Amino acid sequence: MNISYEIPSDQQFITVQELKSKGLSQYNVSKLVERGALIKLTKKVYEITDYHGEESDLYYVNAYIPNGVICLFSAASYWDLTTYIPDSINVAIPRKSRVSTLPEWPQISISYFTDDRYQLGITEITEGRNHFLIYNTEKTVVDIVFYREKVGIGETKEILTTYLRRKDRNLNLLLEYAGQLKCEGIMRQYLEVLV
Repeated sequence: MNISYEIPSDQQFITVQELKSKGLSQYNVSKLVERGALIKLTKKVYEITDYHGEESDLYYVNAYIPNGVICLFSAASYWDLTTYIPDSINVAIPRKSRVSTLPEWPQISISYFTDDRYQLGITEITEGRNHFLIYNTEKTVVDIVFYREKVGIGETKEILTTYLRRKDRNLNLLLEYAGQLKCEGIMRQYLEVLV
């Protein structure tokens, strides 16, 4: 079996379903694991060891938590809203969801969001065959302001100030999200002070 033909080298993770759709049986998959071409991460996902592409810890989120959305500091860092470097990847999942397996590395920190908070502002980042879900900049800022006491007032101010300097900011969307997530009053107070 020609592994490079069977398994794409421009994809970091592959699901059991994708492997089956390529005509591979469980026996074939086990042989690829024995040869070191694949590493089993979960019951449904394998890592491709011959991956040739840009690496990002954020791809691991989709591999371990397919419905996970990168949030809070990790999203703020991705959107260049903060100088703070998180020591784990912040991931939001719906409150009633459960995660069975998490990697030892990278560390993933789970936040359980209500359905309204979870569903709002999700965007998908696709790089080649790799992808992950993340909240857009406005939703990220609203979440940071909402959780300001956990996040820290200094960090909240930095993220909001950085956002306000951006040319691509959308204050109408920011206030719309803040209204939907019950923090429009505090958001307007911050904006009055900072603008």
